[in-house]
Amino acid sequence: MSGPGASAVRPAEFRQAMGRWATGVSVVTAHDGSSDAGLTVNALLSVALEPPTVLVSLQRDVDTLPVLRRAGAFGVSFLAADQQELSERFARAVPAEEKFRGVRLHRGAGGTPFLDGALGGLDCRLVTAEPLYDHVLVVGEVVRLDPGREGAPLLFYRGRYGEADGPDRLRLPPRAP
Repeated sequence: MSGPGASAVRPAEFRQAMGRWATGVSVVTAHDGSSDAGLTVNALLSVALEPPTVLVSLQRDVDTLPVLRRAGAFGVSFLAADQQELSERFARAVPAEEKFRGVRLHRGAGGTPFLDGALGGLDCRLVTAEPLYDHVLVVGEVVRLDPGREGAPLLFYRGRYGEADGPDRLRLPPRAP
């Protein structure tokens, strides 16, 4: 048996298992000439070095996806440990105007927004956006690197934010009761 729904693994169990995979936190943004859109993601990976290419997995129904497709480009801002509030803001299901209100940003060559204070970023040309189950796999060729600052990264592990505490330690806040 194959295809969606064939797995004996329940979504809640899968989410719990994947929570044991520590990830960085980033915000993916796009600008289509008339509007900005963005959302928090941790499903990001490097695909190739030649040419430099990344893959981002987005839920099919996010409002950023149509803007990204129309723009044919997107940006990725790697969040620093002190940018947890931005991660939470861009993770909310609220209108894009509310997400961007009061946020300091700068623009890439095509108008793509990048978050100020990030550890760096990637300005990407959309290569493909392929539907897969309840997500769309977005592949982008990195056309420009957005310079960032030095600092500890914002990390996510087991449903909580953490940060690097030196080169070999991860600090997590205590779990809420």
